[in-house]
Amino acid sequence: MSNIKDINLAPSGADKIAWVQSYMPILNTVRAEFERTQPFKGMKIAMSIHLEAKTAYLAKVLHAGGAEVHVTGCNPLATQDDVAAALAAEGFDVNARHGVSDEEYTEHLKATLSCCPDLIIDDGGDLISLLHGECRDFGKKLIGGCEETTTGIHRLLSREKAGLLDYTMIDVNDADCKHLFDNRYGTGQSTLDGIMNSTNLILAGKTLVVAGYGWCGKGVAMRAKGMGCVVVVTEIDPIKAIEAVMDGFTVLPMDEAAKVGDLFITLTGCCDVIRREHFEVMKDGVLLANSGHFDVEIDKKALKELSVEDWERKRNIHGYRMKDGRVLNLLAEGRLVNLAAGNGHPAEIMDMSFGIQAKGLEYLAKHGKEMDNRVYAVPAEIDRAVSLIKLHANNVHIDTLSPEQEAYLNKVE
Repeated sequence: MSNIKDINLAPSGADKIAWVQSYMPILNTVRAEFERTQPFKGMKIAMSIHLEAKTAYLAKVLHAGGAEVHVTGCNPLATQDDVAAALAAEGFDVNARHGVSDEEYTEHLKATLSCCPDLIIDDGGDLISLLHGECRDFGKKLIGGCEETTTGIHRLLSREKAGLLDYTMIDVNDADCKHLFDNRYGTGQSTLDGIMNSTNLILAGKTLVVAGYGWCGKGVAMRAKGMGCVVVVTEIDPIKAIEAVMDGFTVLPMDEAAKVGDLFITLTGCCDVIRREHFEVMKDGVLLANSGHFDVEIDKKALKELSVEDWERKRNIHGYRMKDGRVLNLLAEGRLVNLAAGNGHPAEIMDMSFGIQAKGLEYLAKHGKEMDNRVYAVPAEIDRAVSLIKLHANNVHIDTLSPEQEAYLNKVE
């Protein structure tokens, strides 16, 4: 039985789902294929993922393939209640509400796993953590699952390295059609969208500090530069740091960047990236935002301890007044700003990522029982198939090798 805010919100959510469906040709193509082949007939799929319109359409595509789909969120602030209601109104089991406590969020995860799924989609690794702990009994039928975030993959690889991974998982995050587009173009646009929607301030002329120059950081830096920001990058990896330099950005340690930034965005997947000593030297009025999966990159506890007053300045912006009168502004409680304060990645980008997810689950349904308990890369043929659908949807055509060219490239000298 679903646990949502209000079923009467369903019409609004249904409109959102119908809108994004119009701009997701990959999932539309996959859905038509799944309706014919029924790869998930008789199976249960549990999804823990940011619950908004694109996610809802993925759930519908999996259902069209024969699955009984159980859906929850992967972040307490990312769920859109009208979208959750729309899925529930169509008979999906949905356990998700916007703004729940950490305890309620965990209960929603457990309720979703209680179906004893055959397959899972995880976003950040919370389902897998529970399946290795207090919800182990719910994994008795589990064939495997897909994980689509950098943070979640780090957690899985740590388990695998320690010999503690009990299930087969596919690394969707590192598929070319995911990280090259979702992480770079999706995060780049949606993060700045969430900040601008919340603040109604201009980016041009501001000094933006990007913490972490992975694919997500590169995307944010690229978009911010195009909108007139002076971009400063902080990094711990010397190779990524020199890449940022050659891309035209200033690279500083956070101790120095903290003094000059007007806007800070963390995208590292690590904890305590912006800390007490950084708050102490920041400008009055700075904006602090996070686009990493968990709300641990900005030390909220230290920010609270340093302040003499804190209050909600407007929706998704909390002000912290320091002893010297400076006000530091935390956006979206330090959670994923592009989802907690925005609509997430554009539909066309998530179409690619979710195409990989859907085909990855199909691969597991066919082959998972013969696979080992480790983290697998997405098969190259899935990446290629998704990219070709995307090209054709954009009316873009490419060359193919002639038999003579293939022979030339494959000959042994």
